[in-house]
Order: sequence, then structure tokens, then C-alpha cells
Amino acid sequence: MGNSYAGQLRTTRFEEVLHNSIEASLRSNTIVPRPVFSQLYLETEQSLAPDGRTENDDEDDEDGSESNSPPIPYQMKPPPEGCCTTDGFCQAGKDLRLSSLASDPLDVPTGFMLVGIKSPSIPDNLLVCAVDRRFLPDERGRNALLGFLGNCMGCGEKGFRYFTEFSNHINLKLSTQPKKQKHLKYHLYRNNQGILVKGAPICWRGNDFRLRQMRSSLVEGHPTSDEQPPNLPLTHPPHAPGSHTGSHAEPRVVDVARTLINGNHAVPSTAHPPLQQSGSGRPSVTGPNANAGPPKKRHKGWSPDSSSNSLPESTVKSPPSSLALSTLSVSSVITNGARSETVTLQSSSQRSSTPLSPPELSVIVPDQLLHTCKLQPVIFKGHGPLPQLTGNVSEVLVSSLLQSCYLSSQTLPRVYQHYGPSPIQPLSTEMQILLTVYYLVQLGPEQVPLIEDLEQILMRSWRESHLSEIRQFQQAQTPGTQGRHFGRETPSALPALPGLPQHLSLPPQSQQPLTPSQLPWLAQLAASSCGEGVVVLGEEVRSLAQGLQKTFCRLMEGLLENTNYVVIIVVSPGQETQSCVVVTGKHQCRALAESMFSPTEGLKEISHQLSTGVAQELIHYLGQDGDMDSLLDSSSVDRNEASPLSSTQDLAEEKSLKNTQSPKNSQSPKDSSTQCAKEALSPKEAASSPKDSCSEYCVEWREVRPIQLAVARKLLSHVCAIADSSTQNLDLGSFDRISFLILVPPSEVAFQQTVLHLWSSGVLRELGSVEQECVSQREAERYVVKMDQRAQARIDSLIQEAHSNSYTLYILVHDHAHWDISNSSCSSSDSGLGLVDQLLNSRQLKDATNILILHVTSFPFALQTQCTRISPYNEIHWPSAFSNDVDLYHEKTRYFGVSELLESTRSGSSLPLMRYDSSFESMASTLEERFPKLHSAVIRTIVLIQHYCVALMTASGRISSSHNLHKHTSVETMEIVQSLLTAAHQCPAHHGHMVLLRIPSLALAVWAHRRLSRVRKQLGLEESFEIILGNPSQALIIGRIFTDQIKTWLKIQDPDWVPHTYLELEALPCILILSGAEPLGESLPRSLKYCDLRVISCSYLHRTTLEQELGLAAYLVKAESRPPHNPGPGSDLIESDAEKLSSTDNEEEEGQDNGDSPPPCSQPVPSCPDSGAVDPPPTQSTTSPNIQKGTSDTIQSPSKSQTQPQPQPSSESFSYPRIAPLHRNQPQLQSYPQAQSTSQLQSHPQNQIQSFSQANSQTYTQTLTQQQPLSQMQIPSKSTSSDSSSPRASSPHLSCSWARGVSRPPSVLLPRALNDIITASDSSGLPRFSSFLPHMSVAWASSFRPLLSKMMTCTEQSLYYRQWTVPRSYHMDSSNRTEGRSDNFHPRRLLLSGPPQVGKTGAYLHFLGILSRMLIRLMEVDIYDEEDINCSAQAEEVQFHPPNAPWPNTEVMKAIPFDYTIHDAKYDDISTVYCPGFKPSADGKHRNPVRQEDVYLRRRTSRIKLTKYAAYNTYHHCEQCHQYLGFNPRYQIYESTLHAFTFTHLLLGEDIQLYFIIPKSKEHYFSFSQPGGQLESMRLPLTSEWSPDCIKSPIFTPTTGRHEHGLFNLYHAMDGASHLHILVVKEYEMAVYKKYWPNHIMLVLPTIFNGAGIGAAHFLIKELSYHNLELERSRRLEGGGPVGDVWPFIILADDSCVMWNAVDLDGRSGPVEHAVSLKQVLQHMEACPDLAHYGLCGIRKWSSRGFTVNKQWEPFSRGHLHDFLLLNVDRSQNVQYDQNRFTCHDIDFTLRLHSAGLLVCRFNSFSVMKKQIAIGGYRTFIIKTKMTDVPTSVGPSQYICAPDSKHLFLATPAQLLLEKYLQHTSQKLFPLSTKNYTHPVLSVDCYLNLGPEVTVCFVSSRPHSFNISTTGLLFSGLLLCFADAFVTSGFLKKFTFLKGATLCVISADRSSLRQTVGRLELEEEWRFRLSDEFQTANAKEDRPLFFLTGKHI
Repeated sequence: MGNSYAGQLRTTRFEEVLHNSIEASLRSNTIVPRPVFSQLYLETEQSLAPDGRTENDDEDDEDGSESNSPPIPYQMKPPPEGCCTTDGFCQAGKDLRLSSLASDPLDVPTGFMLVGIKSPSIPDNLLVCAVDRRFLPDERGRNALLGFLGNCMGCGEKGFRYFTEFSNHINLKLSTQPKKQKHLKYHLYRNNQGILVKGAPICWRGNDFRLRQMRSSLVEGHPTSDEQPPNLPLTHPPHAPGSHTGSHAEPRVVDVARTLINGNHAVPSTAHPPLQQSGSGRPSVTGPNANAGPPKKRHKGWSPDSSSNSLPESTVKSPPSSLALSTLSVSSVITNGARSETVTLQSSSQRSSTPLSPPELSVIVPDQLLHTCKLQPVIFKGHGPLPQLTGNVSEVLVSSLLQSCYLSSQTLPRVYQHYGPSPIQPLSTEMQILLTVYYLVQLGPEQVPLIEDLEQILMRSWRESHLSEIRQFQQAQTPGTQGRHFGRETPSALPALPGLPQHLSLPPQSQQPLTPSQLPWLAQLAASSCGEGVVVLGEEVRSLAQGLQKTFCRLMEGLLENTNYVVIIVVSPGQETQSCVVVTGKHQCRALAESMFSPTEGLKEISHQLSTGVAQELIHYLGQDGDMDSLLDSSSVDRNEASPLSSTQDLAEEKSLKNTQSPKNSQSPKDSSTQCAKEALSPKEAASSPKDSCSEYCVEWREVRPIQLAVARKLLSHVCAIADSSTQNLDLGSFDRISFLILVPPSEVAFQQTVLHLWSSGVLRELGSVEQECVSQREAERYVVKMDQRAQARIDSLIQEAHSNSYTLYILVHDHAHWDISNSSCSSSDSGLGLVDQLLNSRQLKDATNILILHVTSFPFALQTQCTRISPYNEIHWPSAFSNDVDLYHEKTRYFGVSELLESTRSGSSLPLMRYDSSFESMASTLEERFPKLHSAVIRTIVLIQHYCVALMTASGRISSSHNLHKHTSVETMEIVQSLLTAAHQCPAHHGHMVLLRIPSLALAVWAHRRLSRVRKQLGLEESFEIILGNPSQALIIGRIFTDQIKTWLKIQDPDWVPHTYLELEALPCILILSGAEPLGESLPRSLKYCDLRVISCSYLHRTTLEQELGLAAYLVKAESRPPHNPGPGSDLIESDAEKLSSTDNEEEEGQDNGDSPPPCSQPVPSCPDSGAVDPPPTQSTTSPNIQKGTSDTIQSPSKSQTQPQPQPSSESFSYPRIAPLHRNQPQLQSYPQAQSTSQLQSHPQNQIQSFSQANSQTYTQTLTQQQPLSQMQIPSKSTSSDSSSPRASSPHLSCSWARGVSRPPSVLLPRALNDIITASDSSGLPRFSSFLPHMSVAWASSFRPLLSKMMTCTEQSLYYRQWTVPRSYHMDSSNRTEGRSDNFHPRRLLLSGPPQVGKTGAYLHFLGILSRMLIRLMEVDIYDEEDINCSAQAEEVQFHPPNAPWPNTEVMKAIPFDYTIHDAKYDDISTVYCPGFKPSADGKHRNPVRQEDVYLRRRTSRIKLTKYAAYNTYHHCEQCHQYLGFNPRYQIYESTLHAFTFTHLLLGEDIQLYFIIPKSKEHYFSFSQPGGQLESMRLPLTSEWSPDCIKSPIFTPTTGRHEHGLFNLYHAMDGASHLHILVVKEYEMAVYKKYWPNHIMLVLPTIFNGAGIGAAHFLIKELSYHNLELERSRRLEGGGPVGDVWPFIILADDSCVMWNAVDLDGRSGPVEHAVSLKQVLQHMEACPDLAHYGLCGIRKWSSRGFTVNKQWEPFSRGHLHDFLLLNVDRSQNVQYDQNRFTCHDIDFTLRLHSAGLLVCRFNSFSVMKKQIAIGGYRTFIIKTKMTDVPTSVGPSQYICAPDSKHLFLATPAQLLLEKYLQHTSQKLFPLSTKNYTHPVLSVDCYLNLGPEVTVCFVSSRPHSFNISTTGLLFSGLLLCFADAFVTSGFLKKFTFLKGATLCVISADRSSLRQTVGRLELEEEWRFRLSDEFQTANAKEDRPLFFLTGKHI
């Protein structure tokens, strides 16, 4: 294949096979390696040549090569004669330069890509060519076939198969051999302008020679830190075991091929033949080499038939169990959700192109290595190949994790690789080795190396060596691309390295690079500082094999007894430096070996050791010194026990240890309890009498705390944000109810706990799921599902239900969401993992638009990766309870979590709450060395249970003190047991506390439970405390005697009640043995006092693992028992840092870290029992009385606000008894006051530590003597309810230990290794473990990531993990990779995160409740519900129409008198219109009395549920409305056109130009001169036309300020009927209305009406409609149709009309209204036979009190009409709306219409409901001044002024000022008219509101008009507004006025005002003064109105 570097192929047969099989090889589904085609990939692993170089090194030697030999000059083939040789042109003379071809159309064949070639002769330009994409790498630098296939884009010549030939054709003129990797530089693409431009660089394998050397040294691949959790101790976990059979039975090891994620280079994993077991009984394997294929040309001796050879590797740690030896796997697997790195055995002969290793390079592992040295050495592969191991290889472990760390730290991010001619280079091999030696030297003798620490050291060294380059690079970046805290990092501000002391300076790198010859002596110099701890073998060894052989020899000779690490460095001239590290420390080897197990495999190994009896030797060993069983037997005899445990029973108990694999029958604690209960009355039963009840015991039952309510509302706001977004992923308006399902881990206790919370929360009753209050809790179990195999059916059922109930919103709550994140395709069905992925990530669930998923977790890190499905905007973080020391939520309790635990460790005044037990650690460490084959968890558990047993024997007093049992326990354990036994005696009700014993292995937990139960029984303590086995798969089992006691405390009457949760064990003295690989969300009661974690695993150092174990101790303490907030350093990031709010929360507290003040301790002396717990022995008589007094002063009683538990069974669930607010911003528990620091107190910590480390040096009694004064000390409380003089305070034995315990958090005991890690922090105060890998299922994207910042908020942490972590292949999000980042997020998925035990369950349950209420509220609207006003009781009631008449009769309607009185309640503040028939009430109060509920509410409303015929605003988007709202697939959204429409009107005196915005989908309603031409008219139907699905009348809706809230969606109201709806908007609002209503027709008012009122809108609508009617008649006439047959009606509808009703007269209790569609209302009205005779029709306004039984029902009436009008524009042609009016325009128009003789009819059988909309509308006007243009408080008296005066002008229309002035000041203007109904003000030709005190009598001056009879009526005033020619002096003389009556004449200017006075001869009867002339407060340019007042003579 040309110069594809495969050598000269001897036969064409191979080339033919090669070319013809490429496609078949790429498409092959099998992953079994093919020797021929595996070498076709550039990125497969490269075999090593004998000199240590890779076979492909010759193809990668570039200018940067470190080879000292000069490059071989390359002679190019001379070009043919006559061809072109110009640079940038091909030999055919065609231009290839990018600058020339950028705009040319290029023919690129299918499968080819345009590539830019870099030519050395024209560096400023690129040459364009087309290359087959198969021969180019993908974006991760992988999958490129060797060889070349390209076309010339100049001359068009195709089919260049060799890059050498092609480079000659395009005239590259190279001095070195042409290589495509070097010259094919960039992808080319066309930009938006179609120009060909340079794109991204082609991702070849990297630019650094050392990087390739490092990669080539890996035979089977490079497991990188991207795939292996870097913070595992430096090793791999072993794999699901497997083996291969090869030609040898000797076991060898290869490391598995790993994929490097996030764009780094990777190698494909290889598969293996079927697994078999070798005959020798020892597993063996032939590991196929990924590069097994034909050799290069310099390896002539290769034959396809040669035996499979590979480089010698080392052996694997095989678990001793037979199960573990069954198989070994080569590829990566999933074991219980944890990725185990593969370590495989391989045969000595291997398939490789490398010749067989010489015999002297193999290393023989000595026999009896483990037996002799008591350890199993661990070999870390470093640089270079590891020699072959032979012999006793099963006793040596090999890991490539260190090698992966080296490779990761040399893989520069692409952003640095392609930064121009950047000098940034990765660390050299020598520097990596030297830094590794530095790191190992500073490790303590008991410390285990951590890969994360070493990685940070390497990274810091790299940053410091390239400080200036990185700064230069960062300055070149745009700030917008950098993250706030982690996108860019200032190297100068780097924190101190964890584990690397500051005084230990790093070697200088910038001046002089470290040479290989300097490395050995520098490394030995560094190692010399630690003595024999680290041994460097450098100058004396010539190969790794020699160094390993020396190491093994020294081990066997015992020369490395004090050495923990041996570093082997091989430096040979002309070869690469090689290295490896051999771990020889016993403690380190054990820790590293155990960390090779995955968590599941570790538990299996423990169970195997127990079941095979391996642990018996240890048990017998522990029993030799002080025979516990014999002592117990003697104790039993002393107590005259009926059946002492015999020796046969002892044997049976020991045998039971071997049969603990099946825990199903392992629990029987209630048998012994029941037996004891039969024998005698227990003390607890005796104490259950009323006189012995405890007054301090009080359990706070379910209540939503303020912070939980805040979180619930926050959740709701996020859901609303999803619904409000334009994506339309959630339509809340379409749901009328919710349903939910809560998914919990497969823990019976967690399941019952959630059920308990759910039932007691009241959510089910609120949702209507449960009607009765007394239904059992089983009702709630339907809503909670354990995530086991049975969950599949429940989820499927929910999906089916969701599909069939589209109006129900289903909430799927995934609680404890971090538990199972395994990929379902990678998990076995029996493991139970992968179920969450299978169910929650299914396509059916994702596509269901009515299913919302809420993930709830305390540890969200694993769900925050580059491939997460949760949008960062959908994360809700638990808020802080404090801000700047201010309690934001006023909680009764405060949260005490991991941050506070860490604070207690930094207090120097007392022992911290979190600590380790040095005595226990010492004993366990000694036994670990003695029993190297036993798992440390087995040893530590057996030792711990031995401690507990001995402590029980000692504390019980049954065993004589002469036996010195204290030697076999520790002070910490003794304190725990002593406190447990004595606490119950201090309380009359025998309340005690809980001791949590965490044993992850179920088998060990079962054994511990049996052992402790047996000892308890023999000591006669069955009734003193309970021992509970917490098995996740089993229900809680409590002895009957303790169950009865709990029922007595909680006052439960149900005889069958038993506790199901740990929360219900409140105040029960017990030891809870909690098993399981990890806690599954079980909450613990507040009586928890000790959290014993001494036997948890130290192997899996991930942030999630550590925090969830520490989270067991999270606690709610009483708020009043804690001093003011005093945050300490280093507590900011733990537990997801939930004290920081998300980006939507307050973040003011970011800067608070009070590092100067010492962090207070949380508990005085956690190592002591409770106050008064131990009866003082005689030796304590010298105790200081001051201390005792100080103690008694501070004993507190519970808060008065606590409530007693209710006796109902349903109320026993204290839903959140210990879940609480926040982390850092909580006041810390204070340490001892100085006044109490006596000599005993000061000396105690030292004595305590002594007692830890030298438990045998002093008696327990002496230690207790020192402890007792401290044990009585309590935390001082500010709110103690008793003082020193109270009897209870002075007698500690009478106080309840439980009541005191709830005021302080529990103590935590940790393994020493974990304690050292957890309590460590870096120089910035950031806890060290918070920077660990967040979860075992994710990997770091790059070693070059910045460190977490101490001040990051939760949101910033989330963004950090989203940027810098990637999911592993077995993570459920690993399949969520798409090109578009925004498409990755599930639109309806939320994440709620908060610290453990803080109250998340209560928060999301409350969220479900308020979401349900909100949905109900969304289905309801506030409707104006007002009674009619001005109703006269004396009015004559005459029945004109039959009650069931469908339509009005014209003649009858003319006989009905017109009702001038206004009855609409919205007009209760305007002037009454005088009506002769109206009789106001005698007291003058003709209006409705003001109701009490109306005092604060201006208008009365009722909340009414929307019907299916409602009108909606823009927030409603159901599927049926999509097309109606503009989502028509035939038309593009927003596709509409603007059409001008002009007509002339005489009143305006000029042409009016309006604009129509007509969507394409609505153009059929209009006629145009031609398609797309001039708008001619709006089409109107004929009167004779009728269609059942059509409304004939166009609907006009004038609107302003309500683009979002206006009810313009009439789709449902019209019931799907076709209708023409036009929105009438002002010009300045046109754009926003068009945006929200793209499919609605808009009528845009002229610019001059931008400030006009509703009168102008109605005026233009009416005049436009009449003009259009004339146009349509003309169009019909031209078409030959009848002229007068065009439909003349239009509808004027308010934008707040929401629903319509019809009256049903068949109701038994009188007329009843029911909802109908607007279609039904309009079709009924349009079908009226004589409708054309009516000028105006309307309907009633709805009122809930609109009907009275005794009132006659009149179906039709004549009177004022409002809100919803059917207007006949033809008959009302001569009556116009007043275009100047702002208020009361409809009253004015109706009065003038009636006076003109037109019939007005109201259809009383229909009513309209109006929604209360507080935003916008025509009634909203702002009076503002002309100067400031801002709203000001201007009184009505300032609305007018004297003409030509200096006055504050207002920027408000003059007409509005006049109307408002008359409304508010008319009682001064018309004093005789005030409250004088019989003497109204005469208003001619118009109605103006003169205020509610004045009555107006309307008359028309038009000839032939209809007016009321005014004979004998005396008027108190006259109002002439714009009097026209019809008003004459003779007309006015018809009316009689009172003396002193007021005249008001209004005109547009002063001259017309005088003309009116003169023309009407007003001065004859009216007296005027100069001071009586006024104008509105407008500037001259704003055309003020003028008016004149006068008095009647």
C-alpha cells in the first residue's frame, strides 16, 4: 500500500486480501482479532522491537524527534518532462491553492473529504485535495486505515493509491519521506457564504515523540485514568475471573485495552477465545495481542503460523475463592456496577511480531514468597515493558494504574496541542519517575499511595514548568469561553500538593531538562531522606528483569523488612528509560490487593472466607487469651440460668459461622426475647405504668419545615419554567390532576420509610386518592416501588396509564438516584443492576409528554457528566438556612452534617466527634500481619465484635474484675457499651439511645448479630437493649417486649402494629448492625448516639462512597442548643456544598470562611458516656464539685413547643425527625468554656490518647476515673428550661438521656486510614476527599483539569463535573452521546440534590401536593361575580315574552320600555341615568350595600373551573390548538403579510389608513385584486347562508397591554367552528401581539390613535365594517348577486370574555345555567328571524346570584349592553361611537342608539363570564406630568387650570383629563345635583360621568329622536359638550331649571366656546364670570379642551 509502512509485500495475494477485505473487516460484528486486518488500524497497540522502540516509530519521526542521528535525505522522483513544477500547482498546471479554489464549485466523490495539505514551500497557504475518509482518523484520532486514496482537485485526476506518488503530483518538494500524518493537516468546509475555509486540524495521534514512545511501550493497551478510578489505591481491582488456555500452563498477565475518553487517543479492546480451565489447576491464558499481524519490513522472520508470543508480563491477583478462579476476562466488564480493570493470565508464548524474549530476561518468582514474607508484592508497571514472570506467579500482583497515570499526564489536551507553534510539552519520563520517588518518600509508614495525589503532583509540576506559556495561552483565549472557576486557572495560585510538603521543593525544570544519566542518583538522593522506607535500584541494574530478581531475592532474605517501596530505574545509552515500582510494605500490599476487588467481589470473597472456615483460626486465636466462653458459662451458672449454653451449643455456634452465606434464616432475635418475657416481668413493662412515664419524651410528628416548603416551591417554579418555555415540552394547562410513583432502592426499610412519610404527609388525601382518614398505610404502598424485578410491571403499567390518560400529569420520583446508574446492556439480569436505565431511560418514557421524572439524591455527582440527561437549568439544590449569620427559615432544628463533623476534628479544646480508635487499630494491624491471607474486613469485624462482647461482660458486672477483661477491648468500645446500658436507667420510661454498627458484609453482619445475641443472652441482658440486624432485603425484626415498649411510648392501640422503619425505634436502647454494600437511604432516629464505622472498607476512595457512609451520622440538633454561627475553614465543599445556592439563589455567603477563629467542637468529650451514665465508684469522691455543678446547670429539658404524639395509628410516622437544613452556615456546637477547663479537663485528652494506644498499661477503672468528671459535662444551652436550683437539674439520674441526646449529634468512629484522608485538607481549606473521583462509574476527562474551588456553589460544582467527568461504558448515560449538545437533555427531567437526612423526602412530597393544587388552580379562573345594581323593588313586573321563547318578537320588543338605568356593577361609581320608572330607595341608598368581603377587594370574584368551551390566553397549548395557534405544517410559522386599507370618513375629515396583518392560512377570508395583490375587502357571507360549523359574524376584539393574558384563543370556545377573529391593536404593540399570536389577523390602528381610548377603537371598527359592507355589496353586485343580502352584523367582544352559559328553564328549583360554547350562543342569535330589525343585541353578564325564585323570568329586555355585542352596522350607520371617549363610551353609544329609534335587545337566556385580568386593558391609564414623564401623584383638581396661566402641564390626553375631572369634582361643579335624583343634570346629546352622587338625564337634540318626557321636571344643571347645529336656543328653552343651577359648556377651543354661548343665547338665562373659564392642563400643542361654567338666574 505504497509507503503505508508495512514493508515490501512479497506476494500480491496478501495485498489482494488486504484491499478486498477492508469493508468486510470494518462491518464485522465479531471482535475476535484477525492477524491480518488488526494491523490495518493506525491506532492499535504497537509491538516493541528489541531495542524498546515501537515498530511504527520510523513512521512517526518528525522534526521534533530526539534521535541523535541525522535524518536520511529523501530523494524525490524527478518530475516527468514538460510538466508543471510551480509551487501550489499540480503537475498538470492546475491551481491547488485554497485561496484560489475557495469559491470554485468542486466535485467531491461520495466517501471523500476535502483536506488541506501543508506545503513547506508555501507556508501561508494550503493545497486542496480530496481524500477517502476511510484513510483519515475520526475526531478522537482513531480508525484510520493505513495507506492512502486521494484525488487531485486541480486537474481532476483520481485514484492516487500512494501518498508518495500524490505528493510528487502536487509538487510538495519534500526533503524527507512524504507522510500523510505530517502533511494532511486540516479539514476543509464551506462557511455560510459558501466559501471554502480551513477547519479543524486532523486529529492524528499527537505531536510529541515521547508520547508515542510511552504509548508504544504498552503491549495490550494503556488503561488510563479516564477509565480507571484514579483514586483507587495504586492498583487495579481484579476482574470477573477467567482464563485462557495456551501452550503453557504458566500464568502470566497482560493488561486490558482501554478506551481513552473525551477525545484522547484510544485503542480498541480485543476479545479472546472461549475460556477454559488449564489442567494444572492454575489459571492460564493466551492473551491475544492487539497488534498480532504481519511484521514490518525489518522483521523478515515473521510467519503467520508462528506461535502466539507476547511480552512477559506479571501475574494477577487471583481471589482465593474457587468462584474467583473460574474465569478471567480480557475485556472490561461490569461487576456489580463497578468497573474492574482486567488482569489476565497469559502464556509465555504469544502472538506478536516481537521475537521471543531471551531466557535471561524472564524473572522467576520464588516459591513460598507469601509464606516467608507474609505479604504479596504488588508490581506497578511504569515505563517500558515488564519482563516475563515465571515460577510462583500467583503470589505476585501486577497493576498498570501507575502506567495509566503517566500516560494520562503526558496526553496534552487538544487545546494545547494545536496552539500554534506552542512550546508546551508534557512532563518527561525522567521527571515523572523522580516525582514519583518524591511522592513515595513523603508517605507515612502506614499510608497507602493514592493515584490522585500523584496525578496532582505531576500536574502541578507541569504547570509550574510551563507557567509563562500557559498564561500566554490563556490570554489568547476569549474570556467568554472560560468558566467562572474552572475554565481557566492561574498557575501561580496553585494550592499546595496534597501529600507533598511545602518545604520539599520540586526540582527546577525551566532551566535545564533532567537527563537520563542524572535520574538514578537524583532518585537515590531523594530516597535517602527516608532511610530504608524507599529503596531505589538504579545504577546497579541494567534491566527491569535484573531489578525485579534482586528485589525478590532481598524479600526472601528479609532485607526489605523496613522497606515499603522499591523503585527500579533502568537507564541505558540509546534506549528509553524504563521503570517500575514494587510495593513491599505489608500494610500497603494488603490495601492494594484488596482494592483490586470490586465492591461486589470483595463481599463475595469475605463470604467465601467465612463459609470455608478460613476465619476459624483467627477466632480460636483470639479465644486463647482470656477464655470468654468459659467466663460466660460461669456467669450463666452464677445466675442459675435454666439452660446454660453447653459445649455442644458452643460448637454449634462456631459451626454456624460457616453457614452464613444465606442470611434468610439468620435472624431470630425475638425468640430469646419472647422466652425471657415469659419468665418474668421486664423492667420496661414495669416502667410502662403512667406514673413512670417520661415527661421529657416528645416526638415531633410530620410537619413541613420552612426550608422544605421553600424547596418544594423551588421545584414547582422549575416545573413552571419548563412549561413556560417556548419548547412546549410540558403543557401544564392541559392537565387536570396528577398521579405519581416513587421509586426507592431495594431496601425493605427504605420502602416502608417512604410509605410512612407518604401516608403521614397527607398528599394522598389531597390528591383525592384516599377518601377515608383511617385507611391503613397499605393504601400508600401502591405509590412506592422497590427497584427490583417486580418494578418492571409497575413502570409498564404507569406508561400505559399515561398513554390512556393524557389529561393526567404523572410524576416519577426516583429517590436515592445515585444508587443504580448501571447501563442495562452491560448488567446481568441476576445482579439487579441496570434496572433504572432499562425503565427510566426507555424510549416510551422519554416520549410520553405527560410524564415528569424527578431524581432525588444526596450525591448527584454521577448524574453530572458530559453525557448527562439532566439540563443544568433543571437542577434544584438544597438552599442554605443561613445567610450572613441570619436564620432565613427560623427552624427549630439545625442540620449537622459532614461539614460540621470535619469542623469538630479541627478543634483543639476537646476530642472531635469524628475520630479513630487507636487501640482497636493497633490490635487489628497486628492480626493483619499475623493472618496475611484473611481479608482485613474479616479480621477487623471479628476483633470489633470481640471488643463489644468483652465490653458487655465488663459493663454488665456479671464477670469478676480479677479477669482483667479490659485488656481485650478498647476505651471507645467500653464507653459505647457503658453508655448504652446505663442510659435507660436514667429515665423513668427507660428511654435510651441507638448504637449503629456498620458492617457492609451481610455474612459478617449475620455472624456478628448471632455472636452479640448469644453474649447478651448469657449475661441476662435480653431486656436491657435490642440487637437488630439491618438486612436491606428483609423486614425489620424486633422482639415483642421492645415492640410493646415502643407502642406504649407512642400510645399506639393497634395490637398488630410492629415497627417497620428505623425511625420508629426512637429512644429504643439498641445496637443496629447495618449491612449492605452501601446505605440505601434508610433514615436513622434522633436517638442515634454512636455511629461505629470502624470496619467499613478503605479501598474505594470516591467522594460518593465516603460521603454516604459519613452521611449516616447526619443529624438534626435543636436550634436553641447551638451558639451563633461560626464557620470554620475547610467545610465549604462537602456534601455537595449545599449551603451554597444555585445560580438562581442568593450567593452572598460565598466569601465567608472564618479561618481565624478556632472551629468549635460539637460535643464536649465524645468518648465519655452520658451525664450520670456511670454510677460513681468510690474513687471518684475527689471529683471537683465545680465540674459537677457546671454539669447540672446545663442539663436541659425539651422545648415547650414540642407536641405530644397522637394516638391514631396513622399519626405515628414522624416523617422527618432528623432531616434538616444545611451544612456550613450552621452555628457549630461550642467547645468547653474556659471556666470549666480544670486540670482534670486539660489533662484528659492526653490520658485518653494514652488509653487508646496503651490499653493494657492501665486498668479500665483508672481510665474511667479520669473520664467521669468529663462525662457529666453537657453542652451549655442558651435556652435551658431549668436552672441549677431545679430538682431535675441537680439530679442527673432523674433526667432523660434521650432528651439530652437530641441536642447533640452522634459520635463517629472511623478506620484510621479513612480518618486521615477525610480530615486532611489542602492549603486552601478544601477537604482532600472532595477532590476525589466523584463516583466509580465516571472517569476524569483529563488529568489537565483544574482543581475544585473552595468557594464553588452547588451550581458551579455541577458545571465542573459536567465539564470534567465522562461516564464509563457501564454508566447508563454513556449511550447519551449525540452531536448536538442541547439534544442530550431530557426535557422533563429534574434533579433535586441535598445533603443526607436533610428532609428531601418531605420536600418532594410537599411539592407533589402544591403541584396538584396548582393544576387545579390552573383549571380555575377568577370570574367577576357581582349582583346587578340600581334594582328598584317598586318596578312593575310585566311578562312580555313567554319564559321559553327562543327569539324576541319585534313588536313586543317595541312595547317593552327602555331601561335607562345602569345595572352593571362595574359602573357602580358613575352617574345614574335618570329613568322615570326608577324609584330609588327611600333612604337614598339605591345602590347595593358594601359587603364586608368587598372592603379590601374592589370587585367581587368567584373561582370557577374552566369548562371545555373556555377561551384561553397564550399560556394554553394543547395538541388540538397547535394548528389554530399557527403550527400548521402547511404554512411556516410567522408567515403573514401586511396589507394597507384606506377609506374616507367625514367626521375625521381625512383619509384613514389602517393595516391588516393577515397570516397565509387566513387569506381566504379576504378578497384581493389579484393573488398577493392589493387588499380590496373582507369577505362577508350572505344572510341566507347558513352552515352548522360556521359563524357568519366577524369577531373584533380591541385590546391593549394583554398580548400574553388576553383570551384570544377561541378554538375550544367555538367548538371547532370556522370563524373570523380579528385583534384590533395599537401600532406600537403590533410586533409583540404578532409574536404571541402569529396565526391571528391583526387590525392595526393608525399612529394618531396610539394614545386613544376604547372609543376610538370601537369607532374605527364600526366605520371600517360599514365601509367594508358597502364594498362587499358592490362586489356582490358586480357578481350579479342581491345587494342588500350581505350579512351586516359584527361582534364586538371584550378580551376578557372566558366562558358562556345558557339558562335551562327545566330545572326543578327554577332557572339553572349550564356552560355552552360560544358557537352555540352566536348561532342561536344569528338565527333570530327578525334580527335585521335590531340595531344592537347583547347578552347578560353572569352572576352567581343572577336568578331569584320569586322574580319573573323575562327572556328578553331593552337596556344597556356591555362587553359582548352583536352590532348591526347597516341600521346603526348614522350613530357613531365617540372616538374621543375613554370611559362610559358604551353607555353613551347605547343611549344615542336608542334615541335614534333603533331596537336594542338583550338575550337574557345567555350570559358571559368575564375573567379578572389585572394586567393591561383600556381602563388602565396613567396620569403623568409633561416634564418628568414619570407617574406622579397629581390630584383631580390639577387636571384643569385657568387659560393662559402658569400651570404644571400633564402629558395626558385632554379628553381623559376632562372625563376624570368631571367624575371626581362634579359635586363642586353641580352642588344642587348632589344626591338629588329628582333634579338631575340635563345632558344634551352625550352622556358624561359626573360621579356617583349626581344623576344625569340624557336627551337628544336630533329631530324625530326618542326622549323621555321632561314635563314638570326641574333640572339642577345643564351640560353641553361639543354642541352641534341641532342644539338651538329654542330647544334649550323647553327645559326648566332650578334657580342657581349650574351650566357647563365644553368646546375644543376658546373661540368655539364663545360662539356656542352666543349662538345659544345662554347669557339671557345664565350668569357668567371671567373666572369661570377653564381648560384642561395640557400644553397648547396637545390641544387642550376648554369649558365655561355659569349659574342660572
